Amino acid sequence: MHLSETDLKMSKGIQRIFSEAARTYEMINHLLTFGLDILLRKKATEVVPIKQGAVWLDVCSGTGEMAVALRNVANEDTRILSSDITLDMLREAKAKPEFDDIAQALANAGSLPFSDDTFDLVTISYATRNLNPTRARLTSYLREFRRVLKPGGLFINLETSQPSSPLIRTLYHRYVRIAVRRLGQLISGSKAGYAYLSHTVPRFYGAMEFARVIQLAGFDAVRYQTYFLGIFAVHMATAI
Repeated sequence: MHLSETDLKMSKGIQRIFSEAARTYEMINHLLTFGLDILLRKKATEVVPIKQGAVWLDVCSGTGEMAVALRNVANEDTRILSSDITLDMLREAKAKPEFDDIAQALANAGSLPFSDDTFDLVTISYATRNLNPTRARLTSYLREFRRVLKPGGLFINLETSQPSSPLIRTLYHRYVRIAVRRLGQLISGSKAGYAYLSHTVPRFYGAMEFARVIQLAGFDAVRYQTYFLGIFAVHMATAI
């Protein structure tokens, strides 16, 4: 995918935000989700097809929690690559003992430095909403994920969603606005970072609408499962 000047500016802004938050990012996520983010990563890996000689990519990997969850279900000969745009996040991930046999790449999700049809699996967790300045740009990012997947390869997306109940949705957005923004800023010291993150959650799509976006990006057999009153969703799709 060709990155425009706007994309590059957005990427630099995200790099700055996540560099500020890197040291405490993982702890704050566990705290604000009451540990549900850990549970749902495990849930997402339950559908991963295990086969010999597979090559997996966790994109926008951050501190590498999804990459570690993948390692926990993979065969010994499965190669796992963790990519992220923020060097400080990659350093936090590399410090984990579980990362000994997980490769890393400093890469922009919109222009991945990999050949077409490279991976059997591409995953992304709690980062897709950061790739959503517009619906068209999000679709472009998803097409890039499709490009590096082998035909028949699996894409798994774990992200916050939008509860169908108006009451639950209102309460959820209020929690994000108050707890995520204020507590995140207090613990991390990153005022801009958690103001931004609290803004992305209410703007993201409901599960059915996001499934349509994935399909528009060139994937087939799109399906999803929602969790915890629709606050989270795991989407799965096949590359064609």
